[in-house]
Amino acid sequence: MLYIIGLGLGDEKDITVKGLEAIERCSKVYIEAYTSLLSFGISDDGLSTLENLYGKPITLADREFVEEKSDDMLSEAASSDVAFLVVGDPFGATTHTDLVVRAKKLGLDVKVVHNASVMNAVGVCGLQLYRYGETVSIPFFTETWKPDSFYQKIQKNRKLGLHTLCLLDIRVKEPTLESLCRGKKQYEPPRYMTIGTAIEQLLEVEQSRGEHAYGEDTTCVGLARLGSEDQKVVSGPMKQLLAVDFGPPLHCIVIVGNTHPLEEEMLEFYTLNK
Repeated sequence: MLYIIGLGLGDEKDITVKGLEAIERCSKVYIEAYTSLLSFGISDDGLSTLENLYGKPITLADREFVEEKSDDMLSEAASSDVAFLVVGDPFGATTHTDLVVRAKKLGLDVKVVHNASVMNAVGVCGLQLYRYGETVSIPFFTETWKPDSFYQKIQKNRKLGLHTLCLLDIRVKEPTLESLCRGKKQYEPPRYMTIGTAIEQLLEVEQSRGEHAYGEDTTCVGLARLGSEDQKVVSGPMKQLLAVDFGPPLHCIVIVGNTHPLEEEMLEFYTLNK
């Protein structure tokens, strides 16, 4: 059996009872460590925290492992129970869907244990989940690469009066361009996009496009460290959120569409001038 187990968003205690019982049955436990992170990070100390609670040694599965070397894990799951731990919910990233497909094609039994993810925890700000349109991802811009395919999706959501959840780029264990050219991988330091950087890039794209899907006065909600004890939620115009210190990662932002009176009441609790 291959268990794919969601850990939730906060810390090691957010795992479900069902997830913990599954780990206890497994002979090998892996944790995926590049599409998200827990509040204490997935460092050696963080792994020790998880191992102490879960009672099992845990192997770190970085991007290279999951995308290039996960056949070893699937081979182990053919003869024993193996757990693959995912921050948030197992289907919060397309990589994990691909893993399920590959496992099933090999004839493996796969059991998924769900948990909270940013996709539902974002409801804390009061905007109703069924009033969201398509979720978008905002990548880091470089001097020579500024992809803006997310703009049309935001524009479509705005025309329909829907809210847009923007997930912000996470770059963990990314090889440098120079090292790829040399054929020996060296990695960039981890980077996590802030709400301020996201807004700057959003406004840059809006200005270059000139199509008026949103602007510096558009109401947004910035959310940091969802699910953690120190989570931060602030609502206000884009230009005002630029001045807010949201603290450590992870960050995301919601571009607000048309609102129901009840949504407006909830947003009042998080509005910047309050």
